[in-house]
Amino acid sequence: MPRIRYNNIDNVSTDKTLKQFRQWREERRQKKKDYSYVIPNMTPDLQYLHSNRHEASVTWVGHATFFIQYEGMNIVTDPVWARRMAFTKRLGEPGIPIQDIPPLDIILISHSHYDHMHIASIRKLYREGTTIIVPVGLKRKMLSKGFRRVMELQWWETAEIGSVKISFVPTQHWTRRTPFDTNTSHWGGFVLEPIAQDANSGASSPESASEAAEGGEKPAAEPQTRILPPNIYFAGDSGYFQGFKLIGERFNIHLALMPIGAYEPEWFMTSQHVNPEEALQAFLDVGAETMIPMHYGTFKLADDTAQEALERLEAERKRLGIAEERVRVLKYGETFKVQPERRSVQS
Repeated sequence: MPRIRYNNIDNVSTDKTLKQFRQWREERRQKKKDYSYVIPNMTPDLQYLHSNRHEASVTWVGHATFFIQYEGMNIVTDPVWARRMAFTKRLGEPGIPIQDIPPLDIILISHSHYDHMHIASIRKLYREGTTIIVPVGLKRKMLSKGFRRVMELQWWETAEIGSVKISFVPTQHWTRRTPFDTNTSHWGGFVLEPIAQDANSGASSPESASEAAEGGEKPAAEPQTRILPPNIYFAGDSGYFQGFKLIGERFNIHLALMPIGAYEPEWFMTSQHVNPEEALQAFLDVGAETMIPMHYGTFKLADDTAQEALERLEAERKRLGIAEERVRVLKYGETFKVQPERRSVQS
C-alpha cells in the first residue's frame, strides 16, 4: 500500500533539483565567511530548574532544543545533543548537559529531520512517565525505536497532559530521514496553553447536583480572573507563509520561539527557512508579545552565520520600531522566566 505523502498549505513545494544543489555548491566555494563568533554559554541554574514546579520558564539548550517548565511539567522541544550533524560539527556546547536535564514529562518533536529529532538524545531523556508527541505519520517509527508512550497529532489537533493543552499547528517545511520516506510524516509547531480550571477543579457543588437531579437549569458560569502562565508558541522549522496569520487568529500567543537561521542562499532556502526579517514578520503575524530567536549558530546547516543572523534581526527590529525588550536573545543555558498574567476564564 502506498504511504501517505503530506503537503504544505496551498501545496507549496520545497523540492530542489540537482542543478540547484550544484549551483549552491559552486556559490559556497566562492564565499568567505567569518565563523569566529560563537554563541556564548551561561552556566544553567540547575538548582532552580530541578526545584521549580510553579513558574513558567524557557531555557535554550541550542538550535531548536529548549527545556520548558510549564504548569508543573518538564518539556523538551526537538531534542538534539549530538556532537555532529552528518559532517558538521556542533559549533557550541549544549546549554544544559543532557545528564542534568530534570526528569521529563513531555518531549515535543516538530518534524523528523536529524537536526530536530536525534534518537540517541531521546533515548537518554526518555523515562517510563515521558510522553512523546509527534506529527502524524511518525508514531510508527517511534514505536519501532522502542518508545511506548507516543501520541501523534494532525494540524490543529490538541492533546491534554496534566494541566497543559498542546496544539499542533502548521509550518511550511518538509521531511526526510532516508531516500525512501520523503514527506511520509508531517511537520509543524506547537502551542502550549494552561487548562483553565475553576477553584474546585471541576467538582460540582451539592446545590448544582440537586438542581441537575430535579431537572433545573444550572446557573450560567461567571467569568473568573486567574493568574495563568503565558501561552507559548514553538514554531519548529518553517519558511514564511500565511499559516503564521492563521495561528495568530486562532491563539492568543504571548511568547514565540522563532527560527532565524539557515536561510542563505535565500533563493534556495526561502520556501523552507525564514530569514531574520521574515521571522520578525511572523512574530508580528502571530501577535506575540515576546520573541526568543532560535535555529541559528549551533550547526552549519546553510551559509549564514550566527552574527549575520543576529545583526539582521537587530536592524529589522529597529526598522519596524519593535521595543528592544520584546526580542530576548538568549545564551546557551540561559533561562527566561516568563511572567504570569491575570486572565478571565470561564469557571
